[in-house]
Amino acid sequence: MKLKIFSLLYILCLAVFAKAATGDPPTGTLTGTVTDKADGSPMPGVNVFIPDLKNGTSTNEKGQYTLSNIPNGVHIVQYSFVGYGTITRTVDFSKSAVIDIQLQTSSIETSEVVVTGVSKATEIKRNPVPMLAVGKAFLEERSASGNVIDEIATLPGVSAVTTGPNISKPIIHGLGYNRVITLMDGIRQEGQQWGDEHGIEVDQNSIDRVEVIKGPASLTYGSDAIGGVVNLISPQAVPEGKILGSVQGIYGSNNGLLNGSFRLYGNNNGWTWGTIISAKEAKDYQNQHDGRVWATNFQEKDARATVGLNKSWGYSHLTASVFDDLQAIPDGSRDSVTRQFTKQITEADVFRPIVSAAELNSYGIPVLHQHVQLYRIYDNSNFNIGDANLVVNLGYQYSHRREFTHPEDADIPGLNLELTTYTYDFKYIFNIADTYETTIGLNGMYQSNALGYSTDFPIPAYHQFDIGPFVAVKKTFGKLDLSGGVREDSRSFNGQAAYINNSTTFPTLYTGSNPGTTPNVTQQFAALNKTFTGASGSFGATYNISDAFLLKGNIARGFRAPSIAELSANGPDPGSQIYHVGNSSFKPEFSTQEDIGAFLTLPNVSASVELFTNNIQNYIFQEQILDAAGNAVRVDADGTADPNGPYSKFTYVQSKARIAGGELSLDIHPAPWLHFENAMSLTYGTNLGTGAKVPDSLKYLPFIPPLHTHSELRVNFKKSTKTLKNLYAFAGFDHYDAQNRFFAAYGTETYTAGYNLLSAGFGGNVYNSAGKNIFNVFIEGTNLANVNYQSNMSRLKYFDNANPGPAVTTPGIFNMGRNISFKIVVPFDVSPPTKGS
Repeated sequence: MKLKIFSLLYILCLAVFAKAATGDPPTGTLTGTVTDKADGSPMPGVNVFIPDLKNGTSTNEKGQYTLSNIPNGVHIVQYSFVGYGTITRTVDFSKSAVIDIQLQTSSIETSEVVVTGVSKATEIKRNPVPMLAVGKAFLEERSASGNVIDEIATLPGVSAVTTGPNISKPIIHGLGYNRVITLMDGIRQEGQQWGDEHGIEVDQNSIDRVEVIKGPASLTYGSDAIGGVVNLISPQAVPEGKILGSVQGIYGSNNGLLNGSFRLYGNNNGWTWGTIISAKEAKDYQNQHDGRVWATNFQEKDARATVGLNKSWGYSHLTASVFDDLQAIPDGSRDSVTRQFTKQITEADVFRPIVSAAELNSYGIPVLHQHVQLYRIYDNSNFNIGDANLVVNLGYQYSHRREFTHPEDADIPGLNLELTTYTYDFKYIFNIADTYETTIGLNGMYQSNALGYSTDFPIPAYHQFDIGPFVAVKKTFGKLDLSGGVREDSRSFNGQAAYINNSTTFPTLYTGSNPGTTPNVTQQFAALNKTFTGASGSFGATYNISDAFLLKGNIARGFRAPSIAELSANGPDPGSQIYHVGNSSFKPEFSTQEDIGAFLTLPNVSASVELFTNNIQNYIFQEQILDAAGNAVRVDADGTADPNGPYSKFTYVQSKARIAGGELSLDIHPAPWLHFENAMSLTYGTNLGTGAKVPDSLKYLPFIPPLHTHSELRVNFKKSTKTLKNLYAFAGFDHYDAQNRFFAAYGTETYTAGYNLLSAGFGGNVYNSAGKNIFNVFIEGTNLANVNYQSNMSRLKYFDNANPGPAVTTPGIFNMGRNISFKIVVPFDVSPPTKGS
């Protein structure tokens, strides 16, 4: 029923606004030539793109380009080419224009354009909100990463909580889970984010660009964006008249990763279409300390298809995708003598055999595993209405998450959650007095969570509705850019009461009418009806002192309603080995974050300093429950205390908190082709308590990343041959400090030693004698010194026997050892011949 309503709403928008845009709206034309600044030679294949309109073209063999039939309005045009610095120009398309561009060899994006969190495409350097962005070239060189979040997890201010190589959750300035919204082409991703081992259900091969907001983004995205936003952006449309594609393959030496992907995109007379089909699998990863780590293998299949229309009235793009992942569930259990991994084979679990070498080297998924599926349909539309624009983003998602945890009953899921989400986002963009860029918006979502047949019930079935109107204004006064806005959010929960029938072999949901008088029936969840409201807003300024130096400042108030797990959890999550206990009396979180930054861009040096402080009221976090003797409480699936139980019991608590830190960067580039890049990220999370002095064991917040520095020497080889072009090589060094500022209370976290990691890589494009790109190669090595280390952000650090024994000085699982990845991309062009060819 909800799908029908959203479909009718979408059709109504198409009909009304397409009709309003008829009558041959005014359009403009942009032409020009792109040349190499070094020698003045024409540059064919340069990408010329208008982010606001999702439309563009590429230069021909003479370096010439033409963009015609572009709707009236002022838009940013972006010129980019591999190995060259991107250049942007602001163009008024109410009249025709000629713009010639000279590109210069560089890997520094001084004119990076973003579309996330803003009404119209904006250069990062003019946006007061702290942001960063990376493109296709950056992502292609990180092929050793198992997922798209790991590909960006070393960026300044960004990290990830991981549960093995294929499960990662983004952390921004120490905040994650339900405090960071992940978007797919601007549509929020929903897939039980509260879960520790619930990763991001996105095919990494379908992402060509990532934009990150570092700080509260509640103004434009509502509750859950209190920590920031990660926007994963799919490939842009190919030029008019083109049908382009590629086939790629990736192999990873450590876990035998096999990752293959096929893509094909076309554009004919404004009709755009495309598809990406991917599959990947891996064995258990390995390191010197643990050998191969049992139950960290996975199999993933993905597919997506998109169709769109770009015309003078605007554009509308419809996309459908499916994500299907089989993921083993590690628990870290070891043989008490040999420390080899063991596996559960019976429900009683009184004896565990050692995992054989054949099983450790197998691609086969074990009996205990997760099966995660996400089906998604969404539309991005932008309608031109006179001098204004109406942006409409509508989405439907169905997330089906099952965790199979019964070794003798492999087909019975321990966890079975079915989450259906409808998202809506409307923005009307116009100018007040021709100078104030104004956006009035309304967005939110309707969500329904159902409990399928299973034996474990960590959260209840529920309905949720979010709605939030907002207004944002942007104004430029010469060198000064100002932006700000306000928003009011409302989130309503309707949690359903649930009862468990304990008279069967496994606990099941009771569906009868008399739970109070039926034997062996107990209440698992009480009914819950809650509504949370809150205001958020931001105000910021960017002052361009000169073309080389600018200052930024921003203050933002964020709002986040508690998640369903924080309010109502009362059960085990098998994949995380945690028995969750919620609290229905929680209040919403409110944060106030101040950011200030300085940015310098000189011919041979680029540098930046960004500092932030974030004060959070009613901060919610988990802490482990201890018994009277001070030992961690272990329980069975029904919550009964059991010293050898499979689950640690955690509860949620609320407090005041402060997170502060910053990022430094320095890039020394004595020549456009040579760079010595350096960055440092520091985050401190402090528990301020609720009035009384906070004990030392409670004074720090959990899962705060340690100080991280990254240095990289990079060479983009200036000279090329007819066969080899765009060659590059790099060597990197990452240092992670020891994390001794951890949440020690109740054994929730432990000290993490510091470590250093070496990486290196090289690659380039291979051409034939006719000047055709035959294939591209990327080779990357990570942890080249094969260091044994545990990341403070890895949950596997805490996976071990309940009592590993005094001989074990460092319990838990270590991170991946040395890994060499090989990636080959074979592009192809099956475009129909042009007239006169």
